[in-house]
Amino acid sequence: MPGVRSATLSAVTPVQGAGANRDATVEGYQARPGELRYLEENWVAPKFFETFRTLLLRGRDFTFEDQGRPRVAIVNQTMARYYFGDRSPLGKHVTFDGDDQPYEIVGVVGDARYLDAREAPGRIIYLNAFQEGRLSSQFSLRTRGAPASVAADVRRAVREQLKNVTVQRITTLADQVDASIVPERLIAALSGMFGALGSLLAAIGLYGLLAYTVARRINEIGVRMALGATSAGVTRMVLADALRMVSAGLLAAVPLALWGKRFAASLVPDLPAGSVMPMTLGALVMVAIALLAAWVPARRAATVDPIEALRYE
Repeated sequence: MPGVRSATLSAVTPVQGAGANRDATVEGYQARPGELRYLEENWVAPKFFETFRTLLLRGRDFTFEDQGRPRVAIVNQTMARYYFGDRSPLGKHVTFDGDDQPYEIVGVVGDARYLDAREAPGRIIYLNAFQEGRLSSQFSLRTRGAPASVAADVRRAVREQLKNVTVQRITTLADQVDASIVPERLIAALSGMFGALGSLLAAIGLYGLLAYTVARRINEIGVRMALGATSAGVTRMVLADALRMVSAGLLAAVPLALWGKRFAASLVPDLPAGSVMPMTLGALVMVAIALLAAWVPARRAATVDPIEALRYE
């Protein structure tokens, strides 16, 4: 399991390591019979967490001075809670099966996902790649500007310093995330297209209904205007009819939309779905579409000649 795979957002260049899964014994924790004891290992370099803005919750980061010293490790928040609860894991030791040299826990960092954005974070232990001698051929950079703008400089710097090394590929973290959620993005795009099509059909239907209603009420409108109703008053009457129709539709649709939002959020772990802004914007768009669709019939009703309307059959 690779730790992180590319360049993203200040002028820090940590080396990225590799990953694996191994069974381990954690000091102070008594495993239950049949309990899975494996931990996800991730070899990273000093300033890895700073580069990817992973919060250091307790303890310290790795340093280059760790080389030649007793082995150290950093664990993620999920692992710390699983094995230690509310107690501090700092100073405790982790020993992998088949390895008689333990790792001392010197830090706790926030949870992060690596292979699949849909999966909940596992129990991850980070090991110092320089202390372990597991240097990787992949580097991670964080830039102050657009990551793609430094690609040429990165290639040139590598070529000048490491003449026998070829940069095969440069990608950004945003591109990797986008590539990992292609099905979700496709569904979102299709949903947006169908939503736009549905809005268009609703506008056409509302326009047709209002146009038919105005044609049926032409005598009434003529009487109103003959009795002193103004063009603005007739326009407001037709637009009010459109708003009543849309309001009735929104009252029926909002509960379904709330249920659909909760259902969609349940498909992706830890997906925040508490904001009502998208739903509010959608309702405002539907109101705007209704008013736009009703405008032509409303203006047509406002220009009715009372004499002609009273003769209309």
